[in-house]
Amino acid sequence: MKLNSLHYGHLVWFFLFSCGSSEEQTYPQIENLSESVFASGLIKARYQYQAYVNATGTVQELFVSEGDTVEVGTPILSIYNQSTKLSRENAALNRAFADRKANESKLKDLEISINYTQTKYHNDSLLYRRQERLSSQGIGTAVELEQRLLAFENSKATYEGLQLRYVELKRELEFNERSAATNLAISTALESELVLKSEVKGLVYALLKEKGEMVNAQTPLAVLGSDTEFILEMQVDEFDIAKVKRGQRILVTMDSYRGKTFEAVVSKINPLMDERSKSFTVEGVFVDEPHTLYPNLTLEANILIQTKENALVLPRSFILSDKFVLTTDGDTLEIQIGLKDYQKAEILSGIDKNTAVKKPGI
Repeated sequence: MKLNSLHYGHLVWFFLFSCGSSEEQTYPQIENLSESVFASGLIKARYQYQAYVNATGTVQELFVSEGDTVEVGTPILSIYNQSTKLSRENAALNRAFADRKANESKLKDLEISINYTQTKYHNDSLLYRRQERLSSQGIGTAVELEQRLLAFENSKATYEGLQLRYVELKRELEFNERSAATNLAISTALESELVLKSEVKGLVYALLKEKGEMVNAQTPLAVLGSDTEFILEMQVDEFDIAKVKRGQRILVTMDSYRGKTFEAVVSKINPLMDERSKSFTVEGVFVDEPHTLYPNLTLEANILIQTKENALVLPRSFILSDKFVLTTDGDTLEIQIGLKDYQKAEILSGIDKNTAVKKPGI
């Protein structure tokens, strides 16, 4: 037979008051009490990150193995991409074709033409001036003078036009050379991105792809990070985050070190809340670090908010609504509590260490 909650509650209270000799009772005790915020999380290697390449292709070669130590710039793996390789080769050909030294002959040919037209222009100028003087003396015809003038103007226009063409050709060759060099640099940079290199000095914790597998720019290829420094990455509920400050002590327990407690301090509070979990990411660093750590080890932590010595303490299971206690004499007394953790609370007023209290009914 099932009892509803109201009926069941009446039976419990009847049992408690009719069997006083069996009720749990206690007295407030003088103890050291700490208020803390609970957090769970993981161990992370400092500078730990997932590595990507900005390319699409297949894994061509693996240069390291999991567990290898690396320096900044150490090649991790290479990606094969035919189009990127051909683009770089084509850019190299264009750069060689546009090289200014390879086009010096065009400028030389134009310089020869300019020198020739300059000489012709100078000569036609002299002939025109001479014919002009003869004409002023009544020698020669008007047609001859006009012919000399026309030849002079033509050679002048040709000479000036070739000078402008020389300036334009020189500018064009310089532009083509710079443009081809830039395109080659871009193609070379894109090809270099086909080789994944380490961004940190540390350890290769994981290679996520094997030789021959297809990858793209959104595919994580490896996990790298420091091999000597580790951090705690904890999730703190939004209701508790306002209490957490940098520099606060953390007491850490881990399944991989059962029965041991390690001390750490809060080093960073990420200010953006995760909307899905309604929590904040808090980072910490060890004060006394375990001798062996690995990324993604699970942990449980208590971030100490404040500590008080010689406080009058009562188990929270003996307190009703954080406001009342029941004495063994049957009185209900109002109390004021201060510091509290998940099990105990500080009694500021209402009772003293000589007050016997009993556990309320459920």
